[in-house]
Amino acid sequence: MAKKVKQPTLDIHGKPYNRSVMILVLLIGTFAGMLMQTSLGTAIPTLMTSFDINLGTAQQATTWFLLANGIMVPVSAFLVTRISSKWLYWIAYTLLFIGMAVSAFTPARKDMWFMFLIGRMLAAVAVGITMPLMQVIMVNIFPAEERGAAMGLNGLVIGLAPAIGPTLTGWILDKNHYLFGILISDSWRTIFYLPLIVLAVIWVLTPFLVKDVLPNRKMKLDVTSLILSVIGFGIFLWGFTNVASDGWGDVKNVVLPIVLGIVIIITFILRQLKLKDPFMDVRVFKNKQFSVTTLSVMMAMMAMMGVEMMLPTYLQNVHGLSPLDSGLMLLPGALMLGVVSPIAGAVYDRVGARRLALMGFTILALGTFPFMFLSSTTPDIYITALYALRMFGISMAMMPLTASAMSAVPQEEAAHATASNNTARQVASAMVVALLASVTQDIINNNQPAKHLQTTNPLVYANDFLQASMKGFHWSFGLGFGFAVLGIVFAFMLRKGKVIAGTTNNVRVEREINKEEA
Repeated sequence: MAKKVKQPTLDIHGKPYNRSVMILVLLIGTFAGMLMQTSLGTAIPTLMTSFDINLGTAQQATTWFLLANGIMVPVSAFLVTRISSKWLYWIAYTLLFIGMAVSAFTPARKDMWFMFLIGRMLAAVAVGITMPLMQVIMVNIFPAEERGAAMGLNGLVIGLAPAIGPTLTGWILDKNHYLFGILISDSWRTIFYLPLIVLAVIWVLTPFLVKDVLPNRKMKLDVTSLILSVIGFGIFLWGFTNVASDGWGDVKNVVLPIVLGIVIIITFILRQLKLKDPFMDVRVFKNKQFSVTTLSVMMAMMAMMGVEMMLPTYLQNVHGLSPLDSGLMLLPGALMLGVVSPIAGAVYDRVGARRLALMGFTILALGTFPFMFLSSTTPDIYITALYALRMFGISMAMMPLTASAMSAVPQEEAAHATASNNTARQVASAMVVALLASVTQDIINNNQPAKHLQTTNPLVYANDFLQASMKGFHWSFGLGFGFAVLGIVFAFMLRKGKVIAGTTNNVRVEREINKEEA
């Protein structure tokens, strides 16, 4: 049998390019941005002290990032269609650099916290472009039979970066770090310095190594859809970000924004269904496989982010661990996700998403259930093992589900499908972080001891306050378990085998076929 000649990869201009080098640049650049999503989780207690703010306010560092990110993702479908891949990445990396620099150099004063949040939101806007753009590129430059493995690489960014963020932050905050005798780390600001250095290199390389691989066309911007999208998703998520500080009973800052946001989002969706060339084509949700898979991805993200953001605070406030020690306890789980995600993606290419998702969510539920019974004396190694088990389950489910969602729609709809899938994921992340922060804070406030005990009987006060904190964390971990169980329910609704758009039956990629094509 004649050996198949490998054809060069060409960009949309017909020029050859190095696909591996380009993907490496995109992975590293997007990884630096995705680190920003959870890297401040371990730093929350430090930020509370540095800026003299409470837990609900400090959590805004994450919730406002997710808010801006959630607003931007729907816009990405238009940007991907209108602007060339190379320059869209370059613009996004520029915004990301500016945003991280603003947060890094914000004066540590309570009245300057708003500037810190502005930097976070600028960075989030950039990540809202780079994350879905990379996913669309993966779909377009890899054939369908290799898409699972490609999404596994994508998982190194989407999953590993948020997972490893708390550990990196813990290492940074633990003590001063020197390189060749030069002090490189002495505060929370270094959380931003290190990614900034990496990003500067990627920013320089992007015009030379990133190529135009996605076809563009002069799509007219529907200004009404843009306004509805930004305002609708913006005030909806803003309402959730206020929950932690204002509580669910606040009509002005919580209830009204959420309800009004839902109304505007519904108006936005109805408009997209009427447009011939929609701003974000929500018709992809008519595809049952895509819809169920997206719901499953949302459950995986909510289960992951919920515990991801609350666990470092629990370890530091209840177990009295340093930021480094709390980060190191999460490291095995982060490494587990990094190792398993590419493997799960490759396995998806052979068996499809349903079996992997069922197994992943079951493991996730089993690993989360014991968190509801943690105490101040629970052994650290036990928590580390449970967390690693959770991340194993998430990695088994997340990347196959993402690959399945992209394979369920035709390639020409990839940009809109990616925008829809990522919008749902970011909305879910923002909601769950705000939800669990508010639940934890409310439970603590409702069960904390009387203030007079702090002076009359400090030992009783300390013990009662610790118990109040534990109740708050138990409730938040319980919600994380609930999301894992819902994930199992949705996974049962998935079709068996590997589903590829354009076929009427399920398509299984058999080993014999892969060998023949190799």
